Amino acid sequence: MDDTAANQQFGRYWRAAAVSGFGSYVTLFALQMVVILTLHGSATEVGWLYAARWMPFLVLGLIVGAIVDGRRRLPLMIGTDLAQAILLLAIPLLWWLDQLTLASLLVVVVLYGSASVVNGAATMSFLPRVVDRAHLQRAHARIDGADAVASTSGPAIGGLLVSAVGAPAAVLFDSLTYLYSAMTLRRIRIEEPPARTGITVRRLVADIGDGVRWSYGGSGLRPLAIATHGWFVGNAIVGVVLAPYAYRMLGLSPFEFGVVGAIGGVGALIGAGVTTRVGRRLGTGRTIVLCHVITVGAVGALAGAGAVRGSFGAVLLLSVGQWLYGLAMGMSNSHEMSYRQLVTPDELQARTNTTLRSLNRAIAMVAAPIAGILADTWGFRPMLVAAAGVFALVAIGLYAAPFRTATAPV
Repeated sequence: MDDTAANQQFGRYWRAAAVSGFGSYVTLFALQMVVILTLHGSATEVGWLYAARWMPFLVLGLIVGAIVDGRRRLPLMIGTDLAQAILLLAIPLLWWLDQLTLASLLVVVVLYGSASVVNGAATMSFLPRVVDRAHLQRAHARIDGADAVASTSGPAIGGLLVSAVGAPAAVLFDSLTYLYSAMTLRRIRIEEPPARTGITVRRLVADIGDGVRWSYGGSGLRPLAIATHGWFVGNAIVGVVLAPYAYRMLGLSPFEFGVVGAIGGVGALIGAGVTTRVGRRLGTGRTIVLCHVITVGAVGALAGAGAVRGSFGAVLLLSVGQWLYGLAMGMSNSHEMSYRQLVTPDELQARTNTTLRSLNRAIAMVAAPIAGILADTWGFRPMLVAAAGVFALVAIGLYAAPFRTATAPV
């Protein structure tokens, strides 16, 4: 494939990911508002929402990775985009029928998450087939840039939609973005290896074992994998606590909280814009360690917002924390993902991705409801302080490991 054709294929891949990612930020915001405003839930209920979102990764992740590695990945991406679009339509429909409860919402979210597991495994393992190895980190940085724009505008637009039409109806927007993504992906023309045939249960178990051994054995990914597991513990705490903290302790409106989230997206956009230059200067390992250190400061600022007198000062400090949090994520992700993909052969891409993602989301699934219960018991600020401590341990552990000197192979 020549450079022009390759750029066209990546452009379609990128547009599909950018648009569906934008809708996902609207939905993530809207689902929290469904729990808090429509169903009048507490931090505990928000924790169950996060657990339902990530539970399919625990139950299905390892199996999905083994299956996807034996299938053509593009058709799976298209099919699961359509499935997610249909499932999201159920939320406003249940609300319109006056049947929307926490239980019914969680069922839909579990099914939506199941489709997302397959979609994520296929999407991430498909990218190295579209982009040359030498350009993989920059491709991830460009995807992260689009994700940062989505995270900047998505919460703000989500806040406007929730204020205008209500949280359940706002989910309709994301359904349309998945439909667009599916239609865009259908235009990609790329040769993929034929699907494997004759897969047995024994072969499937062996394939899963190969993925686990590679992820934590000879690949050298173990320090990064363990650090990422720790990051997901801290991130689950922040994700569960932040919305009720902002509404109930700091008194923000849905629109104000959306704007604060958008400021985090600005940080992510800047991080994605400078990450390639930072990586060339510091190296892959040190760049990732730096991002974890920034995250510690970010969550410290979020916790400090509750101690500031006056709403303006609290919102300002909350915005600074969100900006730093986004900056760290925008800088780190492309290096983590490209490093993982560059050291992993094509036939293990989906298994490596889903092995690590499954354990990450499983950790989040367990940590989220516990964080919600503890936040309702101990308070929001102590839990944010605890999250900062988790992130600090991650940074220290990764710095102490040989991975800090790692550079991405090309």
